[in-house]
Amino acid sequence: MNLSSFLYESKKYIGVLQGDQMINLTLLNDLYKKQHLVDSTIPANLEQFIENHETLIPYAEKLLEYFDENRLEIQGVTCSLSEVDILAPLTKPEKIICVGLNYLDHCKETGMEPPAAPVIFSKYANAIIGHKEDIECPVNSNQVDFEAELVVVIGKEAKRISEEDAEGHVFGYTIMNDVSARDIQFADGQWVRGKSPDTFAPIGPVIVTKDQIEDPHQLDISLTLNGEIMQQSNTKNLIHRIPAIISYLSQSMTLKPGDIIATGTPPGVGMGRDPKVWLNEGDELSITIEHIGTLTNFVKKTAASEKNSSKESLLSN
Repeated sequence: MNLSSFLYESKKYIGVLQGDQMINLTLLNDLYKKQHLVDSTIPANLEQFIENHETLIPYAEKLLEYFDENRLEIQGVTCSLSEVDILAPLTKPEKIICVGLNYLDHCKETGMEPPAAPVIFSKYANAIIGHKEDIECPVNSNQVDFEAELVVVIGKEAKRISEEDAEGHVFGYTIMNDVSARDIQFADGQWVRGKSPDTFAPIGPVIVTKDQIEDPHQLDISLTLNGEIMQQSNTKNLIHRIPAIISYLSQSMTLKPGDIIATGTPPGVGMGRDPKVWLNEGDELSITIEHIGTLTNFVKKTAASEKNSSKESLLSN
């Protein structure tokens, strides 16, 4: 199922996206409980849903069956996408783990050797935004870049697991734009500050449960900038595949439900082009991954008044 967090009439709900229709699981659960006198509950956010997914996914499937059987009689549990604001499906994961240099052609365009082991870095939760929200370029960067990535969402705690057991710890998949301030990233000698400015981790629009993805290593992935294709590949080209990444990470850290792992970006990023392509005010970015959907965001540059205010604040401290 395609799970979403969304706002409808200023209230936050969990829903299932079917085509251009959002089914409100929260309200559907309320109707079902009244009719069947059960005490089950759909949680307020997807973090809690994922943590308890072994019981909640079968229950949500039962709710959807109830909806399909009674859709003519049931009122008020569906709405069109034009009526809702889709939120980031996860807002405060314990860990946002990213894999760098994980497509061979991307290594070539950056002038780096393909890594023998996964290259790991992190982003922070302050960077998370949702579908159709603005990416804000920070005042201290003029080289903001884009990276389309398939994201794995962990569903079950994983500690020192084998590659063979890794799939059992996956909840599902979503999309991330690993937005990167290249001037900051490479000035530091390590990547965290250039990868974690506010708004630099758009994710969504949905989390697709793993049963809907036959093979995560056979998904077309692309990114368009103002309608022009910049990145286009397939996840079959990953250097380090998902089970290997999960197992590798779990040897030194415990992966928790709701943790997310961005698996790397294909070639075509802005810094690999001649001339280089950096994001500008008003740009529109869309990442599409087969069987998951399209994540769209817009670019906003910090206004001059905000820059001056920031400089004055630094001078006064």
